[in-house]
Amino acid sequence: MIQPYAARTHEKMKEVLMDPTAQGPEIHYYMIRGGSDKRNVTVWETGTVGGEYIKTYGHYHIGNLCEIYWIKQGEGIILLQERASTDPNEKSVKSFKAVYAKAGDEVFIPAGIGHLMVNTGSTWLVTVDDSPVNFEEKDPVSLPGHADYESVHKMKGFAYYVVNKDGVPTFVKNEMYDQVPEVEVLTADEYREKYPRKD
Repeated sequence: MIQPYAARTHEKMKEVLMDPTAQGPEIHYYMIRGGSDKRNVTVWETGTVGGEYIKTYGHYHIGNLCEIYWIKQGEGIILLQERASTDPNEKSVKSFKAVYAKAGDEVFIPAGIGHLMVNTGSTWLVTVDDSPVNFEEKDPVSLPGHADYESVHKMKGFAYYVVNKDGVPTFVKNEMYDQVPEVEVLTADEYREKYPRKD
């Protein structure tokens, strides 16, 4: 029987933290995968690790795959980064958006855009998404085949880290990247209006 639960441990998350030596919770977040019949649920822990807010590992989708996040509880920031080329070893970023989202919001993630979410609130952050998972794969729950995590691993995270500076989310550049644009900060409503879906 397929076990749909998978957790991202502190040990695994060290690969993409701003400070991999910092102490953190045993589990940063966990996922319940739905396969093709149910939607996926993700739940984030609260707090920071070395000043950096708890986040997901981050990945790019393989192929022409879009996704929608529905925020069910809490608040956070969805980071969307577009590489300067489709080369998985690309070290420059063409665009970088930070979409502030809260319970009741939905955020569309276009194909080819790297994405992760940060919990900036004081409670569990809970999202639902429609990313498909094929349970016939080798490790469908923890590392689904449609997701490229390795490109993020090589760069030790996204182009910016989100840290708590006097209670305010602040963006700190990841020096592993060559060229990085300024962060475009948007609310979920502003993002939807400025970048309408193109299915």
